[in-house]
Amino acid sequence: MTSAPRPPASPADTAPGATYRDAGVDIAAGDALVEVIKPAARATDRPGTMGGLGGFGALFDLKAAGFSDPILVSCTDGVGTKLMIAIESGLHETVGIDLVAMCVNDLVVQGATPLFFLDYFATGRLSIDDAAKVVRGIAKGCADSGCALVGGETAEMPGMYAPGHYDLAGFSVGAAERTALLPGSIQPGDTLIGLPSAGVHSNGFSLVRNIVTRSGLAWDAPCPFADGQTLGEALMMPTTLYVHQVLDLHHAGLLVGAAHITGGGLPGNLPRVLPKGTRAVIDGSAWPIPPVFQWLASTGNVTTEEMLRVFNCGIGMVLVVRDSAAALARLAERGQQAFVIGSIAQGETPDAPATLAFDSLPGLRD
Repeated sequence: MTSAPRPPASPADTAPGATYRDAGVDIAAGDALVEVIKPAARATDRPGTMGGLGGFGALFDLKAAGFSDPILVSCTDGVGTKLMIAIESGLHETVGIDLVAMCVNDLVVQGATPLFFLDYFATGRLSIDDAAKVVRGIAKGCADSGCALVGGETAEMPGMYAPGHYDLAGFSVGAAERTALLPGSIQPGDTLIGLPSAGVHSNGFSLVRNIVTRSGLAWDAPCPFADGQTLGEALMMPTTLYVHQVLDLHHAGLLVGAAHITGGGLPGNLPRVLPKGTRAVIDGSAWPIPPVFQWLASTGNVTTEEMLRVFNCGIGMVLVVRDSAAALARLAERGQQAFVIGSIAQGETPDAPATLAFDSLPGLRD
């Protein structure tokens, strides 16, 4: 009995077998990145940290961290389109600090001590060098805020991102003793203290990039508002970490509330921590406006109201205190510059939502 003739081989039968790497995902590169960043992650260990990178999940021991009746507080955030400046300028070293700051600054305004941090790095094709710069920045931000970098995820997704592009997300968990959560009993007569920002921080960069496009300047052009820096370097100044300053005042019993000034500026963030029936009254002349905001306002012909709605305009953290002299003295001991920028007043009615008003506007168009 003769067998039926075999059909001719198809190209798929004779071509080399498909691999994940051919499809655009290099598992070996991902493994190599983990090995490169392990020393930076280990350097962020703090009491309570268990295990290390490489497991399926990270463990943390709250008892070892010194808590007796803790409430967990969690935050997540990104860096927004500031990443486009990092990508286009090749300045990847500081966006990791931004990522940490955007999370841990939100934790401390609730009275929580940052405990651990995880990151998510997604790209089309992994560059170990660029990713390592980003993650080392994350590790620095964690170390500077006393927060352990306990893990993360690197996702290589061909076709999802343009060549050289990547995205970041951060996740942080902190804890506070049940009786120490913020805000506390904020009331009329309390003083508002502003801590200066390092510049634009990590919000409003879609408008920043629009204004830079209007200006015709390249990222490597000399910065028109900061001597000795390129425009890209000046705009990539990382978000200030306020962890130790805020927690020091809180643990000293001097803080009744705090607000991290991010997207939405002072009007969009400070009322979030105020009780009903109160109004924050801000003196816009009480602090110096960083030159970057004056340049953005003048170059983009942006109104003062829009600047205040989009940017921090020089104040990155607002503290609500009862004893302003003691709070200012303690901040000065830490070398922290601070400005009395206003006070809490009575609202229109006891049940009215908290509001904010400026008794004078900052000089953004000078």
